[in-house]
Parts: sequence; structure tokens; C-alpha cells
Amino acid sequence: MNLYDLIKKRRSVRNFKDQEIPKHIIEELLDAANNAPSGGNIQPISIILVQEPERRKELSKMVGDQPWVKNAPLSMIFCIDFFRIKKWASMFEADFKGEKALSHFLIAYADLMCSAQNVVILAESYGLGSVYIGTILDAIDKVRKYFTIPHYVLPMMVLSIGYPKSVPKNVPKLKRDVIVHREEYKELSDDEIKKAFEDKYGSFDDNLERYFQRIYVEAVEADKQEKPEWADPEWIKKEMKKLNIKNTAQFLFKFKYPSEEMVKLNENLIGAFKNAGFDFF
Repeated sequence: MNLYDLIKKRRSVRNFKDQEIPKHIIEELLDAANNAPSGGNIQPISIILVQEPERRKELSKMVGDQPWVKNAPLSMIFCIDFFRIKKWASMFEADFKGEKALSHFLIAYADLMCSAQNVVILAESYGLGSVYIGTILDAIDKVRKYFTIPHYVLPMMVLSIGYPKSVPKNVPKLKRDVIVHREEYKELSDDEIKKAFEDKYGSFDDNLERYFQRIYVEAVEADKQEKPEWADPEWIKKEMKKLNIKNTAQFLFKFKYPSEEMVKLNENLIGAFKNAGFDFF
């Protein structure tokens, strides 16, 4: 399979076999991470490998009891690491203030995601599946304490990896021409935006199982593992009725990612950053 086809067929995997990943493959995944692009080639990242069952279990609890984090034989915690850079700079009478510079943080976060995506693609080529876990952002303080992470280091992303037990067949995406702007930004009309998302998600209907298979894959996968309540049709129907959800946009931003709750997370996130020594707000 060529690289284009590999990337096109990639899906987030949440159902893993109880099968260890060979050590030499893990080392190659880490080499792929280490050779990703980096702004100024500073490489302000660190990766914590989590393989022991008890630690996998604890990490799973911290990121919202997502069963695939516990069941995956390997999770990588990708961290922005300014601790190492600050120490090195001070040894040679240089002053690195990345923890106070938003530009340094944003470049480092881009570096981190480039590194993680290198791992994702190489893992895919070895028949492994993976899934990004962003809810670690809700538990930065807990993760730093449990994994003995020092000041100036922020755990920003978890990547859980393993051999797939099942792989989602179809994940809806916007059409290419919706996200591509040639030479300058082209503002879409209301009708064009509406059609773009209708083409992506299809019709909103009362068949929740079919709907979840299309846009809420984690609920379907949780139902196969230890969180059947996440996909309890009766509970979800009640919640959707209570919130008066009538379309996909309302499902996403009233139920799955409630807008007000997402905004409220700012305070905790900023506090966790400050606790780690980051202060660019």
C-alpha cells in the first residue's frame, strides 16, 4: 500500500487486542517521533511511555474513564518540555523564557503534534491502530503529579496504540474543496456551508445507533467495552429531548462539546498551566 492510500484509510481505533507491541517497533515509533519537524530544531518535547497495566488504568481514569486507554498496550503522553531547554540554556549563560512567551508555546505545540502524527502514520504502516486523547487537558495537574513531571513541562496529548480488534469503516469528513482555499481565503455562503455539513454528516434522524456509527464512534466502541452507558439510547434520547436537540450542530455543541462547559474549562486550564510554571496569559 502506498503512503497516500495508507493516510486515506487511517481511522481512530478504540478497540484493541490484548497483544503486546514488539520492542523494536516501539523503538522505531520513537525514532519517527524524534525525527519530526521542529521549529528551530529546538525539539521542546518529551514522551512518557505508559505500558504497565496499573499505570494504564490510572491514566484511563484521569482522562475520563476512556476504556481504550486502559486496554491499549501502549500509550504515549506527549509533553511540551521547556524544563530541559531552560536547564541547558542556563548552563551556558543564556536565558530561555519559553514559559512566558506564547509564540514559543504555540511553536512547541505544533512540534508536538508533528511528532505524534509521525508516530500515527508509522504505526498504521505496521498494522497498528491509534487514537488521540485530548481530555488529558482536563487533568494536567493530576497527570503531572502521578507521572512526576517537573515545572515547565506540560502533558498535552495522549496517543494510545495497539493492534486493532475493530476499525471504524467510515468516518465523515468535509469535502476537500470545502477546506482548500486557492491563493486567498474564499468565504462560503450560508447555503454552501449548510450543504458542506449536510454532505459530511447526512440527515439527522431518530435511529441513534445508525447516527452514532456515523458521527459518534466513541460511543459505539464504548458500548463494546466497559462503558455501555455512554451509548444507552434511552438515556441519550432523554438528554437530547431535554436539550431540544434537532440537528447535528446542536448535538455537537449542546451535548458532545457543550459550548458553555468548554468555555468554563479555560479557568482550570490556565490554572494548570500556571501550576507548571507557564505564565503568558
